[in-house]
Amino acid sequence: MLEKVRASLRIKNNKFDEEIRDLIDSAFIDLKISGVNTVSKETDPLIIQAIKTYCKANFGLDNKDSEKYQKSYDSIKEHLALCGEYNV
Repeated sequence: MLEKVRASLRIKNNKFDEEIRDLIDSAFIDLKISGVNTVSKETDPLIIQAIKTYCKANFGLDNKDSEKYQKSYDSIKEHLALCGEYNV
């Protein structure tokens, strides 16, 4: 998952890996708290997209697109939480 998120952030080195890992972990927790079953779904394209979008919204301090990505993440999370296949 780290490599996928790093690529989506357009980062080619491992300088920010700790921050990215923390964001990935936070995204999984946020999805779980919201009622999304993420257990054994790390290969699921919708879960992966949600994680990448969460990371895009929260990575870096001068992220001018943060609000746009946060709205997108919230929408994905809401749809997953309402879908019977992803409910906890």
